[in-house]
Amino acid sequence: MSNIDKIKLGVNIDHIATLRNARGEAYPDPINAAKIALQSGADSITAHLREDRRHIKDQDIKEIAENFPGKLNLEMAGNEEMVNIALKNNPFSCCIVPEKREELTTEGGLNILGNKNYLKTINYKLKDKGIRTSFFIEPIKNQVEAAIDCNVDCIEFHAGNFCKLFYEDKTKSEIEFYNLKQICEYAFDSGIEVHLGHGLDYETTKKITEIQCIQEINIGFFLIAQSIFDGLENSIRRMKEICDRKVQ
Repeated sequence: MSNIDKIKLGVNIDHIATLRNARGEAYPDPINAAKIALQSGADSITAHLREDRRHIKDQDIKEIAENFPGKLNLEMAGNEEMVNIALKNNPFSCCIVPEKREELTTEGGLNILGNKNYLKTINYKLKDKGIRTSFFIEPIKNQVEAAIDCNVDCIEFHAGNFCKLFYEDKTKSEIEFYNLKQICEYAFDSGIEVHLGHGLDYETTKKITEIQCIQEINIGFFLIAQSIFDGLENSIRRMKEICDRKVQ
């Protein structure tokens, strides 16, 4: 198994839009946040266009795609409306995520086993347009195998359980980390690109950099929250140093 020297960092700007929408103003501008993120070392911009449009709006997706070609990773539910929006805006990458209207944030991974034929069809529609495809899943072997059967380009593992246990229970955290490492290595050795996301902060990201096959992480809420104290540029630069394995 090859080691990945540097982990690509995708910065999720959803909650810049959340703050903007809270007052119905034109600021803070997610497009300006995307510009700062890329100038600060981010490799891509992640944005989740939810069905209820609670933060990112259709116009945001259009403007990110137009202003930063090759940099938009569009998170979206796997339905016809979102697929059509993706095909229209042509992001470089789409990550299919589960979505429930009542959830505060994405609560878990896709059930690929129960929807394999449908998700495979969506996957090929996007790939035919030259869009990199990713499924957001739990770190479970049979879900990985189902994703591989769908011929998806990447798997993004839901790291939320590990991140929660990291601060709550050291023993359980170590067990969860070991399991996560094993499933990442299994996916990587199967020829699929391995990503991680959800709940990561500086300390949990430092830990997951020990998994040598991870190629990309996506982080949003922590970086936006931390930017209140440190500034967006500084927060992203520090996280990028961790991704480059320069911080111990």
